[in-house]
Amino acid sequence: MADDNEKKSEKKSWVEAEKYIQLGVTLPAAIVIGYFLGSLMDRWLGTHWIRIAGLLVGIAAGFVQLVRVAMAESNKE
Repeated sequence: MADDNEKKSEKKSWVEAEKYIQLGVTLPAAIVIGYFLGSLMDRWLGTHWIRIAGLLVGIAAGFVQLVRVAMAESNKE
């Protein structure tokens, strides 16, 4: 019986850690994706400024997701 409680406790700690790992991956991924899509659009349209716009959109999207997760966690408590 104690083994079952230990396993449940360990699983719960991994689930809690996953939320923070998600935050650590989401923000950089959004920034890289925004920059990459902006670069592709720059090549396609022959401009040089859209990659900066894509970078800014990626940063904004990453922070929006960060705030969403933070607000969801604060509402649970």
